[in-house]
Amino acid sequence: MDRIIIQGGARLEGRIPISGAKNSALKLMAAALLTDEPVTLANMPRLADSRFMGHLLAELGVSVEEGEGAELRLHAATIANTYAPYDLVRKMRATFNVLGPLLAREGRARVSLPGGCAIGARPVDLHLKALEALGARIEVSEGYVDATAPAGGLVGGEIDLPFASVGATEHAMLAAALARGETVIENAACEPEIADLAAMLTAMGAPVEGAGSSTIRIQGQNRLKGVRHHVVGDRIETATYALAVAATGGDCILDGAQWAHNKALWRAMINAGVTVEPADQGVRVARNGARLQAVDIETQPYPGFPTDAQAQFMALMTLAEGTSVIRETIFENRFMHAPELTRLGADISVHGSEAVVRGVPRLRGAPVMATDLRASVSLVIAGLAAEGETVVNRVYHLDRGFERLEAKLSGCGARIERRSD
Repeated sequence: MDRIIIQGGARLEGRIPISGAKNSALKLMAAALLTDEPVTLANMPRLADSRFMGHLLAELGVSVEEGEGAELRLHAATIANTYAPYDLVRKMRATFNVLGPLLAREGRARVSLPGGCAIGARPVDLHLKALEALGARIEVSEGYVDATAPAGGLVGGEIDLPFASVGATEHAMLAAALARGETVIENAACEPEIADLAAMLTAMGAPVEGAGSSTIRIQGQNRLKGVRHHVVGDRIETATYALAVAATGGDCILDGAQWAHNKALWRAMINAGVTVEPADQGVRVARNGARLQAVDIETQPYPGFPTDAQAQFMALMTLAEGTSVIRETIFENRFMHAPELTRLGADISVHGSEAVVRGVPRLRGAPVMATDLRASVSLVIAGLAAEGETVVNRVYHLDRGFERLEAKLSGCGARIERRSD
């Protein structure tokens, strides 16, 4: 099993390229099921999760071909299979989003309930209620969802989400693109990834209005066309590298980062004493060597502080002067990184949905164990800032969401390498 070995204490200096957003790319791949024409996704991240989704789409009859650079070509000329088995869906939740496109195009689908990281129960009932609002008949039994559309296909309708679920918003948009008439989604999620999916569906011929607001309107079509689409930059990867630069006292340009997509994080980092500013085609992050100041955060739906950057921010706060309180409001059980950070010398106590972080002058390297995707990279950040050697085990979690992590960091001066047993 692979491990990442870090010799801490090196400042990060230079430029770090930001890849396409994983959380957007996977739903854009699912959207290729909506048309029998070719779809090309540019700026595609090369990740374990995108490979998992590619394997599932191929099982459904989609031609999946990697192009030059960061291109991925998808062609669902015909749907060979509307059955998505447990073995192909259990690895990550995003694969469940093939249900809506299959149902909308073929009138039926049988898809396993999803798996994914162990960061709390994330039920799919909102996804299913959204499909029912479009006329679908849903049955759940033995770990599978069986969905059937009315004889004339799905029909546009009103979907009022009880909370702004990103996954349910995206799933409803995918299904509504081939539903007859207008679909209105109320209390929709507002993340940049929602706007990215909306741009692609609009280019495919299903106009989407209001993406980025709490009300989204989609004009469903009988047929959608192929498209070439550029995947939006990954705001969580941006946040991760920004926090790594700050933790090491470095100075880097994050190429391709979009300033507007991380404003809540930038405010917290600036309050902690980090320089963060727009730069040519990206964002500059720098710290002049002064000790960080403790900052409290609370995770919230976009545009609030992102839950997917909470673990990384906690790693930064372990070195701050004072005490910070980190409150997690999105997922339960998302402080699994805290005990591992304490192995490096951090002073963290967890009480339910709050973690109290008392900053220490320095961290010291130690063997640690990754527990999920974001927790994994928080340990990498802490290891970069720690004295001595840190060994991060079970790094397969990292490969799900970070493309060429070691290469990007070592290109800016980090002493980091991957080893296999």
